[in-house]
Amino acid sequence: MTIAKIEVERFSLTCSKPFDAVVAALKSAVGQPDMVEFFKATRAANSFSDLERVVQNGQGRTGLMLFAEFDLGAILRRETGGDTPKSMRFLVGNPLIMKEMVKHVPDAGSYAPVTVLLDQRADGVHLSYDKMESYLLSYGSLEALAVARDLDAKITTLLRECAS
Repeated sequence: MTIAKIEVERFSLTCSKPFDAVVAALKSAVGQPDMVEFFKATRAANSFSDLERVVQNGQGRTGLMLFAEFDLGAILRRETGGDTPKSMRFLVGNPLIMKEMVKHVPDAGSYAPVTVLLDQRADGVHLSYDKMESYLLSYGSLEALAVARDLDAKITTLLRECAS
């Protein structure tokens, strides 16, 4: 049995845009394939180039896709009632990016796709993301870290765009 301590860096920014506008901006920037059909198509791919085509068809202009979304606020409102708090968790990524990290660090599969958290607070909408590079740093793979840095840049650029 092994237990490792991993220090994680959180990227976070706050904006004054309405929560629903930030959610819409995020969703418009990432692909939103029907995930049941997407996974059927990936399993049916007969070659890696077929698989790449399926992934490319599913990704948005950012090279990312939405795997799942969770309305955390809806659960919280069961207790508090009303419209607040608004909080959404999005699983965002790209299987081809994940593959490149997992080739070098198998544990990277625990962190992909990544979580983007949008939540409304008194000071505005918070957009948060735990940086992949920080998850993989302790594994010491320069190849995986290079891929993770690229992914971090994609996600942080996406969040900045959604906030502006």
